[in-house]
Amino acid sequence: MIRRIDLRGVADNVDYRAAVPRADFDIEAAVPAVHAICEEVRTRGLDAIREFGEKFDGVVVEDIRVAPEALKTALEQLDPDIRAGLEESIRRLRATCANELEKDAVTDLGPGARVTHRKVPVGRVGLYVPGGLAPLVSSVLMNVVPAQVAGVQSIALSSPPQREFGGSVHPTILAACALLGVEEVYAVGGAQAIAMFAYGVGPCRGVDLVTGPGNIYVVTAKRILKGKIGIDSEAGPTEIAILADDTGDAAYVAADLISQAEHDPLAASVLVTTSERLAAEVEAELEVQVAATKHTDRITTSLRGQQSGIVLVRDLEQGLDVVNAYAAEHLEIHTEDAAEWAARVRNAGAIFVGPYAPVSLGDYCAGSNHVLPTAGCACHSSGLSVRAFTKSVHVIEYSREGLAEVADHVVTLAEAEDLPGHGAAVTVRR
Repeated sequence: MIRRIDLRGVADNVDYRAAVPRADFDIEAAVPAVHAICEEVRTRGLDAIREFGEKFDGVVVEDIRVAPEALKTALEQLDPDIRAGLEESIRRLRATCANELEKDAVTDLGPGARVTHRKVPVGRVGLYVPGGLAPLVSSVLMNVVPAQVAGVQSIALSSPPQREFGGSVHPTILAACALLGVEEVYAVGGAQAIAMFAYGVGPCRGVDLVTGPGNIYVVTAKRILKGKIGIDSEAGPTEIAILADDTGDAAYVAADLISQAEHDPLAASVLVTTSERLAAEVEAELEVQVAATKHTDRITTSLRGQQSGIVLVRDLEQGLDVVNAYAAEHLEIHTEDAAEWAARVRNAGAIFVGPYAPVSLGDYCAGSNHVLPTAGCACHSSGLSVRAFTKSVHVIEYSREGLAEVADHVVTLAEAEDLPGHGAAVTVRR
């Protein structure tokens, strides 16, 4: 069901990034095809979007913008239990997002010399919500709530058209949009959705920033169009890593590995453990639990893929080095003193501490955000948050006296760079 990798005998200076399982997610190979899609959307607009919708989603969509009545109807028809779950998720996420808001940082450098570090929201954002193998309604919340808390005034959302629903967006996604007050929704998927946001096509005006996860076409389009638009990260197929010692519960660990494998055949599930006994028990649990799940084939493909595995380590110190090198999107800690080990993790999109904080909690109701960096990008990137929807601006306020105090320094440095005009812009004010 899942392979083993034994690192207990390797040298301390081994490159763990090359030793751990990793998906073959080759964005560069997808660039030519995705570049062609983006160019078609840029030059041919709506006609290209409709053609790609028919080609990739199997449906022709005449009006790509979802009618407001459809949003209202979807919310009215939403199952009350699903609505209650969404409302609780929104409440918790809003609470954590509100605590992320940054106040102006004011620095007084002398009389009449002040610099203010100010956070301002992005003007307009495009949010992408996948809808291929599963309608990820939770991703609506994870994108919209931090944008709203940040103060973004113009929000557009796009999700693939569903043949089952007449070419519209999945009704549960529409209901979530209505619940959050998002009225601008488009039935466009894949790379063509990202290009639509970037270039402004048909009824959709161009945006400043695009956020949200997606397949390799979405991720590649974000890479190609970065610069024309801002992006959050290149979030591809999901991944989970679990660091466990012999106190880990095999049933819990197996269930959590399965929970992420359920997303996609390319999803990665990795257990890093000091315990050969736990490894064997998890393997046995996987056989039983996978057979009992709905998406057995998809999960089996993921667990048997090169991106998944059980990694044996000699102790938790080595295990910590391995998970830091792996830089997982989701990292669970199932050890004694789990909080202490979690505090030493440098690289992870989100860290789930102890046996009662599974990744699926974070997917829905933890109050954290589940749009996170994948493919090792957690070593340099962060998950989606309020900060992703804001920009930093320095506001400089100097009086005549404040400028006079540093004028000679400015002139001296300008002359050192052979830029006399810079110095003259100060001396003219004396």
